[in-house]
Parts: sequence; C-alpha cells; structure tokens
Amino acid sequence: MSDDNRILSINLDEKSVVRRSAQVEHERKVAIFDLLEDNEFALCNGESGPYKLNLGIEENRLVFNLRGEDDAPIDKLTLPISVFRRIVKDYFMICDSYFEAIKTKTPSQIEAIDMARRGLHNEGAEVLKDRMADDVEMDKPTARRLFTLVCVLHIRA
Repeated sequence: MSDDNRILSINLDEKSVVRRSAQVEHERKVAIFDLLEDNEFALCNGESGPYKLNLGIEENRLVFNLRGEDDAPIDKLTLPISVFRRIVKDYFMICDSYFEAIKTKTPSQIEAIDMARRGLHNEGAEVLKDRMADDVEMDKPTARRLFTLVCVLHIRA
C-alpha cells in the first residue's frame, strides 16, 4: 500500500468513559502509538488518504468517521457493536485472569493464559477486518490495534 493509504491520526470519542485502570490506559496508548507508526488502511471506494480517524460508539454502533489531511469529511463507516460483544466480554475476562496470574501463577500457567488472550485478540481483529472488508483494506497488525481500541471504547465506568 502507498503512504497515502494509512491512518494519519486517531481520536477516540470517549464521551461515556469516566475512568480506566492504568493497564487499560497503557494498552490504549501503546495501540495508538503503534498504529500511527505503522498501519495499512485504505478505503475500497477509491478515496485515498492519509486519513484522520475518529473512532467512537453511537447508538450501539461502532463508528469510523474518516477525514482527510485537510479535515474534509471522507466517509463514515459503521458496524453493529453487538458483533463484538461476546469477543470483548471474553477478552476482558481472560485479561483479568492474566493480570491475576502474573501475581501468583507459574510461568507455564501464565503463558497458557497469555496464549488464550492473544487468540481472542486475533479473533476480534479478524472479525473487525472481515466485517469491514467491503469498505476497507487493512493489514492484520492494523486490525489488531484497532480491535484494542474497540475494547477500550467498551469500558464503562
């Protein structure tokens, strides 16, 4: 993909988020940093980027509001948030198990939980990538980082 087919900046519309744990805040910062450093994201409708992305949740829909470098509106893509509900719930549960395990469990037990955590994360990224395939071409690392941000948006105080 060309340099134009990428996300230039990202903003999370977090109106309903009041407070997050330090671990979640760290994951959010890392996902945004990594996403902006290296991503492949291109609209299938031919509108080239780079894109400014505002990612949020409105009326039970995940909203990708895309603008150009000049802030001109390009596209608004939506997905039902229900598509992610089970995966995000399972992912949060396994993350909780992982953070508890690193306090008391053996390295092999931690590794097993971490493998399951990464598997769920990959599953969520694939669902995101598949559901957006008609509108967006993205690589797997970009889908993974965006799924991390979808999870962050699911957290309610």
